[in-house]
Amino acid sequence: MSLRGNLASLGRRFSLYLIVLHALLFGLAVLLLRERPLFFLGAEALILASLVLGIGLSRRALEPLGYTARFRDLLQEQNYAARLLPGSGSELQELAALFNSLLSSLHQERLKLGEQQGFLDRLLEATPSAVIVLDFDGKISLMNACAQSLLALDAAPGKPLRAWLTGEARCLGEAGSAAQARSLALLAALDALPAGESRLFSDPDGRRYRGQRGQFFDRGFARHFLLIDELTEELENSERATYEKLVRVLGHEVNNTVAATGSVLDSLLYYRSQLTERDGEDFGTAINAVKRRNARLGEFIERFTRIVKMPAPELRPASLQAIAEDILWLYREPCRSRGIALGWEVCEEIAALPLDSQLLEQALLNIVKNAMEAVEESMRDSGQASGYVRLALRREGGGARLSIADSGGRLGLVPPGQLFAPFFSTKKEGQGIGLLFVREVLTRHGFPYRLAVAPDGATRFDIWLPAAA
Repeated sequence: MSLRGNLASLGRRFSLYLIVLHALLFGLAVLLLRERPLFFLGAEALILASLVLGIGLSRRALEPLGYTARFRDLLQEQNYAARLLPGSGSELQELAALFNSLLSSLHQERLKLGEQQGFLDRLLEATPSAVIVLDFDGKISLMNACAQSLLALDAAPGKPLRAWLTGEARCLGEAGSAAQARSLALLAALDALPAGESRLFSDPDGRRYRGQRGQFFDRGFARHFLLIDELTEELENSERATYEKLVRVLGHEVNNTVAATGSVLDSLLYYRSQLTERDGEDFGTAINAVKRRNARLGEFIERFTRIVKMPAPELRPASLQAIAEDILWLYREPCRSRGIALGWEVCEEIAALPLDSQLLEQALLNIVKNAMEAVEESMRDSGQASGYVRLALRREGGGARLSIADSGGRLGLVPPGQLFAPFFSTKKEGQGIGLLFVREVLTRHGFPYRLAVAPDGATRFDIWLPAAA
């Protein structure tokens, strides 16, 4: 029964009690009717007045409880903007003023909390960090737009992170796709993250992230939240600045040393005629060997210096198909002689794009050359007689995607974070320049890219191109 019902029942019981009590007194007063009629009339008048006064006082006594009941109803309805009307007495007016003051304070606190919640909601949606808030049971209760875009989880609220790892829930997108593999890799790293710790981890595409698990208290109990920040661009810029400084210092010192050493070696050759014929020949051979090594050292550092001093792209409309066709014609005969099939898998017509054709051609040459060498090495190791390098140009969304796939399959043992790292190479005599140059060219053009293992096991380099203006 509600509080209002209890108060009404209490009022009825109290009124019934007064009526029964005064009825008994009235019955006793009737005994005086014959002996003292005037006294009887006076007693009956007093009893009637007492009944009326008792009922009135009981109503006044119960009226504050009625205010309390109305105040309780307003609290249950969370209707803090309503106000209680003051009663006729000073006590009721004071009580109503007290309740109204409490309602006003609650209303102001509610407005303040609403404004703060609105600000936090807008802040979560605007922040570039992915934010996931968990409930008391470790299930997702809130994800901002960045987290949903990064992880692409289907119907995430109410599910723990491990639901996707055990197959109880699925990620959005095609099964086995790169986006799904990235989501599962990030979820596994986040689920294993201890409370209060921050760690760096990578996805299968080599993009790097910082994950942090923190906690806050809600109604006295701890709840966890996760923050994920992508650091790929920040770390690449830091790496670029570091190796630019390193290469500039090395280039300055090496070039000075190479120039001085070359001059000294040329001067030493004048003394060859002063030696015997046999000694002079050995002397000249040794000096020329040192000169060649000296020149190769200069060329080595010059290749790194060209990356550091790479000019800004001069963007002009150019046909990507024509650039790729030139590269195919250039490498067609070397590939044929090695048993490597080189050509288009599919080539859809796309409009001319604003790009620096010379820089992009050099980047594509590096990619195709790396693919050829990977296929050749794979054929040599496995004893196979053939392999392939295939180019595909497809429209995708509002732009296009250029893919260069090869059957080499040499990326399986390479950590994703090292693919584009400066000075890192999987080749025995590699210098880590090719992919570094490719990354710089694509980054300066603003073309997203990915080097990863395709579902069929091939190595595939994808470049996403914007729509033609």
